[in-house]
Amino acid sequence: MPENTRETANLTSIIEANTHYSKSFSQSELQPQPTRHISILTCMDSRMDPYKFAGLLDGEAHIIRNAGGRATEDAIRSLIISHKFLGTLDWFVIHHTNCGMTLVTEDIIGELLEDDLETAVIEDGVWINPKRDSTVNTKPGSAAGKAIDWYTFTDLKESVLKDMSTIRQHELVPSHINIFGFIFDVKTGKLTPVN
Repeated sequence: MPENTRETANLTSIIEANTHYSKSFSQSELQPQPTRHISILTCMDSRMDPYKFAGLLDGEAHIIRNAGGRATEDAIRSLIISHKFLGTLDWFVIHHTNCGMTLVTEDIIGELLEDDLETAVIEDGVWINPKRDSTVNTKPGSAAGKAIDWYTFTDLKESVLKDMSTIRQHELVPSHINIFGFIFDVKTGKLTPVN
């Protein structure tokens, strides 16, 4: 599908869906404070719906998402705001099986971005920048990607434990906050506790 057609189809689809949604929207009375006092830090993976897998309704929890569901400084900032101003007390760190952040390294990300800013592909288990028409990439690659911590990891359980510890040890996180860790299985939908 030509890029312009795809962009138009996506834009039209979202506008139409929102028009339908707004006609039956009945949650204007919800407060910003999550009624179950829950915050979930999880991955942005499109196969995961935290509201569904945790049995939550709108207004019951804050959902904080990033690549890998990692306890980055910005994720921790959001968790702190979630507690300090909106009263959350139970925080869940949820990583998942088959996460893209386990399939690449910091060095590979930096090298791919230095070469090209467009979407990479996996060939024979290796991430590469495919050959492209030179008119597609309108911006050159940049070495700036080598200076960013991408929070890649190889061990799911260890990454959950590390993030829980990073959050717990942060000087702005109160000691009474409950921090729970889980791994979500993208094949079964099951959450497994990490201790």
